[in-house]
Amino acid sequence: MIISRQKNQDELKKALTGLARVFLVGCGACATVCKSGGEEEVFRMQEWLATGGIAVTGSVVIDEACHIMRAGRDLRQHRVAVDEADGILVLACGSGIQSIAISSAKQVVGGLDSLFLGNVRRIGEYEEKCSLCGECILNETAGICPVTTCAKGLLNGPCGGMAEGHCEIDDGVDCAWHLIYEKLKKQGRSAVFDRPVAPKNWSGKQKPGRHKVER
Repeated sequence: MIISRQKNQDELKKALTGLARVFLVGCGACATVCKSGGEEEVFRMQEWLATGGIAVTGSVVIDEACHIMRAGRDLRQHRVAVDEADGILVLACGSGIQSIAISSAKQVVGGLDSLFLGNVRRIGEYEEKCSLCGECILNETAGICPVTTCAKGLLNGPCGGMAEGHCEIDDGVDCAWHLIYEKLKKQGRSAVFDRPVAPKNWSGKQKPGRHKVER
């Protein structure tokens, strides 16, 4: 899930300069769960815009704003309201914002900042566990990603700053490599500790990424 938060109001006011009427778009997936761009947030945004003299011509919460074809379809279903607007304010992650930009010639304003790919600890509490680096070594590290969960992204064990199982960057955070070692020990295997790990090959993290599922 993409974790996002709303931009601060000063930044948003600047981005909306020159727009007297906007069409609002929210996302029914990640942004709804994060409380940054669901139906409730779209409603509150409409109220805030009204205090600044900006009219809202209409709104829609797209099931998954990152779905390009679905975003285009939903905008077409609200064509009149979209045409009446000077621009489109999108409460979705960067992917969703770009889906709307692809689907409309109108100026698109992003209302959220995308933070990270998150695991849900519980509703309202999210943790980054994966960096989408394109080359997983999780099979050798007991399902714990050192690229992401180690503050320094180390691939060959803990640094000299680890103390009593905690990270020197934040002593309230467990050292990723301490967790990896302890879990592998419980499983009766050494895995990644059996060999030096080569420097990270970042070529697997293609920019821009593309993937087509073979049917």
